[in-house]
Amino acid sequence: MEEKKAKKQEIIETEIQMGTVHPAALEPYRVRFFVEDEIIKDAEITIGVNHRGIERIMEGLPVEKANMLTEKICGICSNAHTWNSVRTAEIGLGVEVPDRAVYIRVIVEELERLQSHLLYLGHGCETLAHETFSMRAFYIRETIMDLLGMIGGNRVQYGCSIIGGVRPRCELDDNRIRKILDGMGLVEKNVAEFADRFVHDSIVLSRITGTGYIPQEQALKLAITGPTLRATGVKRDLRTDMYEYDNFDFDIITQDTGDVKAQLLMRVFEIFESIKIVRQAIRDLPEGKITDRSWEMIDTGLIESYIEIPRGTLYHSYAIEDGRVRHSIVRTPSMTNIGAMQYACIDNHITDGQLCIVQCDPCFTCSDRAIEVYDTKNNKLDKSILQSNIH
Repeated sequence: MEEKKAKKQEIIETEIQMGTVHPAALEPYRVRFFVEDEIIKDAEITIGVNHRGIERIMEGLPVEKANMLTEKICGICSNAHTWNSVRTAEIGLGVEVPDRAVYIRVIVEELERLQSHLLYLGHGCETLAHETFSMRAFYIRETIMDLLGMIGGNRVQYGCSIIGGVRPRCELDDNRIRKILDGMGLVEKNVAEFADRFVHDSIVLSRITGTGYIPQEQALKLAITGPTLRATGVKRDLRTDMYEYDNFDFDIITQDTGDVKAQLLMRVFEIFESIKIVRQAIRDLPEGKITDRSWEMIDTGLIESYIEIPRGTLYHSYAIEDGRVRHSIVRTPSMTNIGAMQYACIDNHITDGQLCIVQCDPCFTCSDRAIEVYDTKNNKLDKSILQSNIH
């Protein structure tokens, strides 16, 4: 009897699609996982569902109205967008912001960093299917949301920064200062308790340790920014280059493992640094006015401004012509961070794919602003719109 020939084992690649809605993500996007034997071998993330063309809408708007529009880019980091857009105009117009206004801006931005990091922890734990930790993070976050609502009048989109300073409604009196300090004490205590329970939960740690690993060399190659980059051991925080933070003492937090565990710990430790900055700003809050309206509108060339926001480096640029915005460009940290998560998914189990993506704290709405236009008549990419945003 002839021996039966062994059948050649075939590797079958399977595509699994998720989206555009996922229960652990606030915003819609689409991801394609290419798996072999339930292990992700490649991934493709597609965004664009939230595209609203804000950069195009800003074209020709009065500068101060355009600054207000940037706040609508994202509800989580709305203050950062307004601040950087206003900061761009101030650089071009040579506006000197009063010291008290600078400190108030820092306080509001660090409060926004706190609520953003706590939101990240909440959704991260939700992705881990740990509802108790998730709800606890959101509960702690409520203290910060109430403080932001007290300062700006809204829990979301506070509208604090204007050219030359901050709005009068954002002035900090003794009552508000006391509430901010009380809030910092409460958040510090609650986050410390949360972190202690988190790092001693063996089930959670076994799920996040080694998952979504990105080596430092690859992180730099993929232009990752913010806490996502610092989780690979790179000590880079743009706040050290911002004049607004010159008078504040804080540590740049880093982790070395470059996995989901490092990303979660990054946000926990950065929360304590933000609390430290807020307390220093309150302690050293200068006297004086909070707005300087003595500046004059002039035409400028292209103006650029970079700041550090909760997810990394935010870039705004535009020119001013006849008091109106021209050639606006906004580059958010999520643009590169989301792309890098395609790499982070590789060699992880399919059940951890979503966890690998959300570890960078992606903001899909922030990233959906520009669009490529294809000229079907001439069968090529229409670069006329792109060129208007470059020069």
